[in-house]
Amino acid sequence: MATKKADKDADNLAAVLEKIPQMFGEDADIGLRMHDIILQAAPELKPRLWYGMPGYARGRSKPVLVFIRKDDYLTFGLTEKANLLIDESTPDNLIPNAWFLKTDLNEATEARMAEIVRAAVG
Repeated sequence: MATKKADKDADNLAAVLEKIPQMFGEDADIGLRMHDIILQAAPELKPRLWYGMPGYARGRSKPVLVFIRKDDYLTFGLTEKANLLIDESTPDNLIPNAWFLKTDLNEATEARMAEIVRAAVG
């Protein structure tokens, strides 16, 4: 049983690592760095494809908490299953759950992403 689970986890990881260069194109190095940041911040997360994009969940049959994608912008986001950061001090009822990356990753952006991931997995 453990071997099948390990094999499935390895297959899922391979699928994500194959998808990132396809999806991110010339920004593949940024996509791979985003992948690394997520897994370094929360090593318990298991990567898998989720609606055709890299997603990260606590296990194979658990809901995806964090995802990355590339359309016009690089996107880093959380699903409704994540431990969302709710700022009670704001007058609105909006909860931030996705961020566009303007340019290349820098140290501050990497640190903020890691902080968000750690909070998301609670």
